[in-house]
Amino acid sequence: MNPPRQASGPPVTTTPSTTTPPQVTPPGGHRRFGALRSPGSLGPVGLVLAGGISVQFGGALAVTLMPRAGALGVVTLRLLAAAVVLLVVCRPRLRGHSRADWGTVIVFGITMGAMNGLFYSAVARIPLGPAVTLEVLGPLALSVLASRRAVNAVWACLALAGVFLLGGGGFSDMDPVGVALALAAGAMWAAYIVFSARTGRRFPQADGLALAMAVAALLFLPLGIVEAGSRLLDPVTIALGSAVALLSSVLPYTLELLALRRLPASTFAILMSLEPAIAATAGFLILDQALSATEAAAIALVIAASIGAVRTQVGRAKTPPLPVEGQ
Repeated sequence: MNPPRQASGPPVTTTPSTTTPPQVTPPGGHRRFGALRSPGSLGPVGLVLAGGISVQFGGALAVTLMPRAGALGVVTLRLLAAAVVLLVVCRPRLRGHSRADWGTVIVFGITMGAMNGLFYSAVARIPLGPAVTLEVLGPLALSVLASRRAVNAVWACLALAGVFLLGGGGFSDMDPVGVALALAAGAMWAAYIVFSARTGRRFPQADGLALAMAVAALLFLPLGIVEAGSRLLDPVTIALGSAVALLSSVLPYTLELLALRRLPASTFAILMSLEPAIAATAGFLILDQALSATEAAAIALVIAASIGAVRTQVGRAKTPPLPVEGQ
């Protein structure tokens, strides 16, 4: 996400991401899909959409930086710059947190770093729009498998049809390693949704995000040094990496973290389902990566499957959700 969270972010996802139905409750109680139409939800909905646009255009900018620093080098710059900004702005407290709090934020950081690394490695090999489309299949598959309703087989078939169209019957025109990396990034995007919500409930404001970003940056620093070496110290590369960090990490992750306090994960996932279309637009405008009619239809099918699966989950949410700690 860039994703991507992507990294993207990414930056993700698109559908709820646990092996149980996605029922993370924001403070103030559980709200269903109809909350999108209520005046009180216009704020968080706008936050999610703004975050999606930011992360995908940031991902497109990152692709232009990869010849200078490599995929892992770009991820390292993005995470380091984002961590510095967030730590300075948030100044999170290091004391007063339980072991469970620290465990949550560390896993969130590991997930964030893995999501970014896998996704950026993927877009170094395949176009941005198809990469994000493949990425969303991870959380979509988990959402479908977690449901016991037969209608979800329809969404699964719709998504598979989209993937078949996208791959031209076998992905012969796409780098198979890039495809595998995008799918792996999707699994991390699914985990990102869960741990972003949990971190937002355990830490005030964006403190948990700042700490998780620092964890991700420290974990990725050795990888970036191995791949890019002294190129990470080039002033132009640092400036572009900082811009990527702002667009792809600081803004979208903060907006999403705040939005998840006021939206159920299912509503958040529906909005995130639009990211393949945003990514395709960013790829066209910035990278001149035009889509064929078949590829556009494939992306539309995956988006429809993702939205359908999430709405099915929302429709069956008749009982109060499990506590966050029990998921």
